[in-house]
Amino acid sequence: MATEVLPDSRALRIGRRDRALAEMDKHGLDILVLGRQANIRYVTGAPQLWIAGTRPFGPMCVLVRSTGDIYLNSTDDEGVPEEIDHDHLYGLAWNPMTLIDVLKKVDGADAARRVGTDAITPTFAALLPDAFPNAELVDAEPAMRAARRIKTADEIATMDSALRIAEHGLATAVSQLAPGVSEQTLAGVMMEAMAAGGVSTPATQDAAWVTSRERPWHRGQASAQPGDLVAFAAGALANGYVAEVGRTWQVGDFDARALFERSNTLYDNMLAACRPGVSIRELLAAYEAAGEPIPPMPIAHGLGLGFDPPVVSETLVAAGEDDQLEAGMVLAITGYVWQQGVGAVFRRDTVHITEVGVDVLTHSPSWLES
Repeated sequence: MATEVLPDSRALRIGRRDRALAEMDKHGLDILVLGRQANIRYVTGAPQLWIAGTRPFGPMCVLVRSTGDIYLNSTDDEGVPEEIDHDHLYGLAWNPMTLIDVLKKVDGADAARRVGTDAITPTFAALLPDAFPNAELVDAEPAMRAARRIKTADEIATMDSALRIAEHGLATAVSQLAPGVSEQTLAGVMMEAMAAGGVSTPATQDAAWVTSRERPWHRGQASAQPGDLVAFAAGALANGYVAEVGRTWQVGDFDARALFERSNTLYDNMLAACRPGVSIRELLAAYEAAGEPIPPMPIAHGLGLGFDPPVVSETLVAAGEDDQLEAGMVLAITGYVWQQGVGAVFRRDTVHITEVGVDVLTHSPSWLES
């Protein structure tokens, strides 16, 4: 088994970097100082090690707009792309002043007028002006979000690989559904199948659960029984990218066709709303048009190197959040319908917004199609 850490493909990383540089130009940023792992990988194409868990902001990557030069925090060159020079790598340091000394040596640090960071701590807010004495420090997250929200063709291909692994995990778990099987067993089967496909990091916490027959948006008992509807949510984090799929299957022979047909109606409405130039409010309106209550959780969210904008929920829209869908976005859209005494049908699909409409990337069948 190969264990070498390799950078992302050249086409993938160059395409992303060009988008980041274009957004730096639009936002008037001379230099980017990045600390968030997804942004670092987006710009560099380097899968970094030893990054598990939470950590405060640190200047782990620098991108210079005028030259395209990258400075990267790395203790060696494993997984570092060829276009990042060895003399542009710098090691870990406990003393923040050591990192500031590194930033002072970045070409163009003295001349920079606007330096953007994707996060900041009080310590580095006080220290970064020493590295960039003539620059205004500004929030670079809007620029990075603008770059990341539109996916390149190479990103779509990479996400497709992650999605196929997630779908394999879902199908394997569904094949083990039977009366008496526990949620934990189904989750274990799903995780094992995805691990066999090369993904040991699931993208979502929940994998399988029995839907409640008494209350919407709640779980039922911990093991599947005849007459239950069991929801499956598979998400894979592969090569930095997240892809998700969700389906519901019934246990035993009973008539839940009407509920699945309601789910299909809602799904068709949501797909119809996935068009460039359409407000995210239309995804909420898809529930209203189908006569279904809007769930308290998000009904859609962007996918990419983690979770990208937009996040679509009734609460956020009521608070004034608004956005428009654009060609190139990839979303996970979620449908949820419930009936007293029967349970819920949960469905999640990964979709790509195109110039002419929507391309559904998930291939998993629903119960009605089985």
